Amino acid sequence: MEAGKEFGIVPCGLGARNTLRLESKMALYGHEISDTINVWEADLGRYAKMDKGDFTGRGALEQAKADGIKRALVGLEMVERGIGRDGYKIVDDLGHQIGEITSGSPAPFLKKNIALAYVPPEMSAVDTIVNVEIRGQKVKAKVVPTPFYKKPKKPVASA
Repeated sequence: MEAGKEFGIVPCGLGARNTLRLESKMALYGHEISDTINVWEADLGRYAKMDKGDFTGRGALEQAKADGIKRALVGLEMVERGIGRDGYKIVDDLGHQIGEITSGSPAPFLKKNIALAYVPPEMSAVDTIVNVEIRGQKVKAKVVPTPFYKKPKKPVASA
């Protein structure tokens, strides 16, 4: 704290870390990834080097890919008033659960309420409207591209 005093540094906690992680779509174990979620579902296939020879779990990953994904991790932006929180259900128009929010929070920098959720693959296209169940009410959210925040590219200096 002393080293950053001249810059006005202030402490921040897990809430700030979680918001930053969510905005950049960084997976957290027990939320977006676990021993029951494969890399294809979590959109982390770039880390499974299937062309690099044998490794533990290769057979299971090949089988999961061959079977096709059963759920897809998507970004959500709340369309109606409400905050989708971890564990909230994604429901169809009849109220049947079809997915679940893994992480959700207001994003102060983006001035939006955002979330990551698993939904059926057929509901994972950008601009698809889904229902988030918040305290027994269906609240609309829209599938959006991720990461939610991308650092602006620096202009290329001309020579």
